[in-house]
Amino acid sequence: MIDPSARIEPGARIGIDVSIGPYCTVGPHVTIGDGCRLVSHVSLSGHTAIGPRTVIFPFASLGAPPQSVKYRGGPTRLLVGADCDIREGVTMNIGTEDGGGITEIGDKCFVMVSSHVGHDCKVGNNVIFANNTVLGGHVTVGDHVVFGGNSAVVQFARVGEGAMIVGLSGVRADIIPYAMAQGPLATLVGLNVVGMRRRGITKAEIRHVRAAYEMLFFGEGEFRGRVDRVAAEYGGSPLVTKIVDFIRTGKRALTPASKRGEAPEDA
Repeated sequence: MIDPSARIEPGARIGIDVSIGPYCTVGPHVTIGDGCRLVSHVSLSGHTAIGPRTVIFPFASLGAPPQSVKYRGGPTRLLVGADCDIREGVTMNIGTEDGGGITEIGDKCFVMVSSHVGHDCKVGNNVIFANNTVLGGHVTVGDHVVFGGNSAVVQFARVGEGAMIVGLSGVRADIIPYAMAQGPLATLVGLNVVGMRRRGITKAEIRHVRAAYEMLFFGEGEFRGRVDRVAAEYGGSPLVTKIVDFIRTGKRALTPASKRGEAPEDA
């Protein structure tokens, strides 16, 4: 199922029931899993592995060298998970030697037109990138995150599980799990309640997350003390525990929350 116009370099490993359409190019260090489909004009290069049943649309370029002046030409890698939908013009780069050497995208990710995943990023499962989403290098993204169109994330930032980044937003600091961020210089504008409901999270658990969010960002005292109080009061909540752990393990600033009753900054 390889079109005669496609070019497959010796050494490439092609799984069972793979379809490679017109004018695709596959490099010698590429592995394509069973049931994948390259529609047409797809470029797979570098040390790149594509998981089973992933579909890649025209003019996507996966596995090209990282856009980093520190890259020294080493055999770093790009790993793409199973059942992903990668649309037209998407770019994903391999990692750098100093950044761990691997760029990784999880399973069942939907990456829409002209989005970019920079070197050494770690993207979880079931993540949605609307058109023109851009991740700088070394970004970490949790499971079930949704990026609106034309959003961008600064290098080294973390976006927690279940967060929602509204379109046209610029993420400049870590986003806690289950939050919603908005604005050219993004601030938190509440919680991604719709996303939590769609995942079947109970009303009681959502109430715990709401209460923890209020205490964390609008409670009294220093922030570190508020984190400790949230951990003590809602320690039995798995979702709140994830938020507390995310905050405590962070090495960068957190995205601030807009004050209650006010419009989000730069919205």
